Amino acid sequence: MAINTDKNSYTVIFAAVMVVVVGSILAFLASYLRPNIEENERFAKQQNILYAMGVNENGDDASAVNFIPTDEVEGEFSKYIKEQLVIEAGNTSSNEEAYLIDLKKQLAAKKKGESYKLPVFIGEKDNKKFYILPMYGKGLWDAIWGFVALDDEMTVQGVYFDHRGETPGLGANIKMRYFMDDFSGETILNGTSYEGIAVAKGNNDPLNKTKDDNEVDALAGATITGNGVAAMIKESINLYKPYLETIRLK
Repeated sequence: MAINTDKNSYTVIFAAVMVVVVGSILAFLASYLRPNIEENERFAKQQNILYAMGVNENGDDASAVNFIPTDEVEGEFSKYIKEQLVIEAGNTSSNEEAYLIDLKKQLAAKKKGESYKLPVFIGEKDNKKFYILPMYGKGLWDAIWGFVALDDEMTVQGVYFDHRGETPGLGANIKMRYFMDDFSGETILNGTSYEGIAVAKGNNDPLNKTKDDNEVDALAGATITGNGVAAMIKESINLYKPYLETIRLK
């Protein structure tokens, strides 16, 4: 008996079967690929943390961001990151997997008044100590995040920024090397106050030679994203201020 493919019931049944089949395939692929996805996420976090403290493969091209390759990053991470800490309820403890903490989830817990954890990464390079802090904030269209590396005088040694949906050629340029490089050498202090670093439109120091003004030059056409970066830095610094004070006052 031939099937009448012109009937509405056939269309509905066919669509339902296809939804089940495609859904099953996607669920299987998601489950099958999950270990690879999680591994790549771990590598990316390690690359970003190392990048902030200056462990990367950057060359002379001021626009190119070159990470430690994924097949080397675990070894380099172990080499340069000497300690991973977790701050929770005013207490600090060591945790070898602190880099896996999802800061977005921790900030959501904080907002609800729940217990939350803040990771800190202590690195060493060329006989110098780095304190690397994760950051999370809001750009123009979606989330922005990154890492800032500080020395014990609260001077920025490097940063890494990324985004989910900023405008290409404008706000998306926060992850360009020429923008991130401007933060190196800036102080987050204004006297003894934790000022952060503003992304200033109309900055009087466009070449970024002045390092004690708590600001860098803004990206053209990306005022809101730049403001988001500045707010993210300041809010993150305020979160970590009690811990940073223990470093600064040693």
